[in-house]
Amino acid sequence: MAACPTWRLLTASSTESSPGPDPVPTRSERPQSSSPSVCRDVLYVVDLQRYSRDQGADVYFPQGVLMGDDLYDVTLTDGDCRLRVTLDPGLNRLVERNVLRPRSALRNATFTPAMTAQLPACRGASAARDSYRLVSVEVPGGDQDEGLRKFHVDSLSWFGSSEPAGPLVPLRANRSVFLPLWNNVDYSGEGWREAPPPEEEESEEEEEARRPAVTVSELRDSFLIGRRGVARGAVHHQLIVRIINKSHLMYYGRRDNSYQCPYKAVLEVCDRTGSVCVVLWNSVCVSWYRRLKPGDVIGLRRYRVKRNFPADPDDIEISVNSRNPAALISVLPESFVSPEHLPPAAYSFCNSQELLDRPHGAVCDVIGLLTFSGRAERIRSDGRGAELLEYHWLQLEDGNSNKPIMVKLFSTSQPETQLKLHPLSVVVCTRLKLIKANGTDVFFYLTNSTYTQVYCTGLGQHSEMSYRRLRPVRLFLQWLRSQDDGQVLSRALIGGFFIHPPPPTSLEMYMKDRKGVPGFLRGAELQREVDRLCYRERHTFCIQAAVTMVMYSCRGEEDRSLFWTDQSPSFCSSSSPLPSPPPTSSSSSLLPPPPTSSSSSLLPPPSTPPSSRLPLSSSLSPTSSSSVVSPLHQRPGRSRKRKQLLQTDTPLKRGPWVTRQPEQNHQTDGLLSPAILFEASMEFLESTNDDEDDEDDGDASTFVTAPLPPALQPIALETLPMHYDHGNREEQAVAVAMVGGASGRFESAVDEYFTLRLRALSDGVSVNILFLPHFSSSSPSPRPLPHSNTWTSILSHGAFSSHTPPPSPADLIGMATQLANQRLVCVLEACHLGGATTELVLSRAFPLTH
Repeated sequence: MAACPTWRLLTASSTESSPGPDPVPTRSERPQSSSPSVCRDVLYVVDLQRYSRDQGADVYFPQGVLMGDDLYDVTLTDGDCRLRVTLDPGLNRLVERNVLRPRSALRNATFTPAMTAQLPACRGASAARDSYRLVSVEVPGGDQDEGLRKFHVDSLSWFGSSEPAGPLVPLRANRSVFLPLWNNVDYSGEGWREAPPPEEEESEEEEEARRPAVTVSELRDSFLIGRRGVARGAVHHQLIVRIINKSHLMYYGRRDNSYQCPYKAVLEVCDRTGSVCVVLWNSVCVSWYRRLKPGDVIGLRRYRVKRNFPADPDDIEISVNSRNPAALISVLPESFVSPEHLPPAAYSFCNSQELLDRPHGAVCDVIGLLTFSGRAERIRSDGRGAELLEYHWLQLEDGNSNKPIMVKLFSTSQPETQLKLHPLSVVVCTRLKLIKANGTDVFFYLTNSTYTQVYCTGLGQHSEMSYRRLRPVRLFLQWLRSQDDGQVLSRALIGGFFIHPPPPTSLEMYMKDRKGVPGFLRGAELQREVDRLCYRERHTFCIQAAVTMVMYSCRGEEDRSLFWTDQSPSFCSSSSPLPSPPPTSSSSSLLPPPPTSSSSSLLPPPSTPPSSRLPLSSSLSPTSSSSVVSPLHQRPGRSRKRKQLLQTDTPLKRGPWVTRQPEQNHQTDGLLSPAILFEASMEFLESTNDDEDDEDDGDASTFVTAPLPPALQPIALETLPMHYDHGNREEQAVAVAMVGGASGRFESAVDEYFTLRLRALSDGVSVNILFLPHFSSSSPSPRPLPHSNTWTSILSHGAFSSHTPPPSPADLIGMATQLANQRLVCVLEACHLGGATTELVLSRAFPLTH
């Protein structure tokens, strides 16, 4: 037993409640103290593991029935030893908002002993081992990575008798595997094998009893006519087939069942007589899912044949399980069977030009050069309370048209591959479904089907796949070798806010898209909905509002901003239900104290007492936790000279704005191999095994600014897309994934942004939102339509006109008086970025004309 000073308080509480030596108790009579113990020392989160409730969890957490379906085990250390505890469901929100995460530092952690006597038989919990529950904790803000890095965690002993007996399994549910933190589709943990399990040795009797191979059509006919050996028992005939499609993992664990490994996966297989679905169940997925891939030849024995409910009751499926009976799977070499017996895997590649002619819903395969990789986000599968689905956007180029291929790629149970999807990779996506917005060819994209798989350079995957010999792939490689690395690199982007397809540019079309039901929210309702968002959850909201402030800023120089505030005696017409505003000589009464951690804020009406004005996400948790965005840094290679945008003692002088020219070199060291694209194409071979100018004219300003700009937080680093840095591609890929956060050391593709303050027409609640109208030639967004570049047209299109130069920031601030007294329908894109940081971006604003 490890004697750790920090953890002695846990045993002390138990000793006080039951003094004297105890005989070794049975599970049902082991004494448990419910007295909480508070640890004042700093603890660090070593690991955080998620799993789903089972039938016994409600017995242990009766008060947590309404806290969701997830439970979490937390591994903690004080630097002397380790301890695994269960997180009380009341604290789940800390994990869901990414406040409590691996490497976090914890203070004032309160523990209670676990009541193992009330638990069902859980492999992770035992009366012979110490077990505790974390019931309250404080999570300080800031980066705590350095605190944990000074410890060699793997060499630390376990506290008391809490050392796990064998591989880690959930403490409070009868499950044998953990779920990923952020989705239910990927696998998680070392138990998921990439190599096949050792084959069982057969006895001589079994070897002699092996029956001749059977075909798919023979199995189907025998089952449908009710032949006894096929319809009622396990089939020992060896079936040899080729995998043509592989689904993602499907998790079916719920609180009303106690399956230890509730997974299934579907393989579409075929031989010369037909095709059939093979369903891998439960622990067979853990042993075989990562090992099998489309194109493999496999042999199956000891399987069951069933009707294919509910997909096609008139057809069959093959069920492969680990017991009753234990199925046998083997991967066979290609030479084991003749080409006549097994047809090759079929692909249906479409290039960017051919996709224009394909109908909505068509399924196809694509290959392309990745030039944009979006940040990971999540959306609800179907309404509130539904499962969160993780996705990110990809932009592929193939040289066949001037329209890139846009892919909304959800999780495919290939976490290692998806983490490698960075620009300049050659990406193949199979079995994608074509989505044509509004049934037109103007804006289309591809997204997952059940059988979507993705392959990219950097992992040696292309050389193992048969598609490398197909003509569409060879034609693409010819185009790829003609491309210049520098030109491709100059337009490669990663991360940032992105929306596709772009919303309509008129209120009429927007209402038509929403079938006449816009779903307007009151300001207070918007605040509640935003507070409910989980980490990286994306949602669209709509409110009716008036603009009361416009501010232009440049990242890293927010202290020198241009801004306009509405100086009119009222923010709307006399028919508006808004309450009377405060005096307008200064808008400081509408502002909270200068925040440091959120990229948006919601403010109550001016009549609300200051003491009741809570910042966004203030109801995050009952603890005093916080989260701080990384500090902004001056980017290397940038000139520090800049025109002073705001003078605090004199009216602002306005002059022509100098547009920054994109730098030609975005590598960290200024060196880049000229053969990146050539090396990417080589994987398809078969394997053997600003400078800025300061200008200032004398034109007098036509507007007057306040002495000081409003105190607003800077834009979150995750909001702005970054130029791709090939030398630090791994770090960039992690920064935009669910596990990371953007780093200030990378160069943003766009630095300029606007902050607008909207005042809800319904209840007067104010909200600060971001507006990003700057269009870059390298942006993955479609080119904006031409318009007049007035504030009304800019807000309706969400961007400046692409056919004329945008107005200067000073002109735009001068034109902001156009927004005074205008009532707008505002479309907001919300995404929670972790901790207290929530991103609110205005995508469209339409004037209310009636």
